[in-house]
Amino acid sequence: MALKNLPKKEEPTEPEWIKLGIPGFNDLIERGIPRGANVLVSGGPGTGKTIFCMQSLYHSAREGHDCLYITFEETPKRLWRHMERFGWEVREVAEKDDGLLLKVGDAEKGGSILIRMLDPFRITRAVEGLVERAAGRISIELKGIPDLIPSGMKPYLIAIDSLSALESAFINKPEGYRIYVEQIFRAFERAGATTFLITEIEETPVRYSRSGVEEFLADGVIVLYNVKVKGHRVQGIEILKMRGAKHERRIVPMQITPEGIKVFPSETIFGADEMK
Repeated sequence: MALKNLPKKEEPTEPEWIKLGIPGFNDLIERGIPRGANVLVSGGPGTGKTIFCMQSLYHSAREGHDCLYITFEETPKRLWRHMERFGWEVREVAEKDDGLLLKVGDAEKGGSILIRMLDPFRITRAVEGLVERAAGRISIELKGIPDLIPSGMKPYLIAIDSLSALESAFINKPEGYRIYVEQIFRAFERAGATTFLITEIEETPVRYSRSGVEEFLADGVIVLYNVKVKGHRVQGIEILKMRGAKHERRIVPMQITPEGIKVFPSETIFGADEMK
């Protein structure tokens, strides 16, 4: 990942806050998510992590922003069809070598979502080679590794799906994964975009990322649950941490509806403490 090609981060004159297009979610956090934050979206299988990120990008694009979705597993076409099933107004504009450009909402005022698919094993091979050549050095420049953000693009929101898939490609190479993840976070900080990074965790988590380094680097952690509480399967959501923002510190119910995710901020989940 060539960091030198990234635009310099533009410091706002006053704090900026991101409001998500997920009904009920914004009531959980005062003002919104800080602009430029790197946020983990953690949860077990089927908890709605991908939907949460896609829905957030979709609504930002409807407001005229350009967004970037990076996938290591699902094809861009499949993710596009996934969006259409929720009735979202997305249409294909152009098909690229490694992705798909979608136009969202109004033809003139709407923004776009670029869905890029990258090969995690190509990244792994490049990073491992650099680590071996730079053994003993504190830091290395990741030349020859695919840029996550296309040259010239300044995305408003970014989603990475997922860090867990990327980590799986670094089989028995935890040092290479740690170095690359640190570079990812630094790159997104320089770009100034707000970023969601999906991580797969256990149903009852002890930590909220596989290696633990992601939690340390992240500005925020949003956790999605789908567990049994008193014999019933319950979906829930929690803002575990968010630097620089006041937020609710409890698990509240959520549902995946035909239109997308809906959060119920005024309700509580009976026995929610058992979910942790």
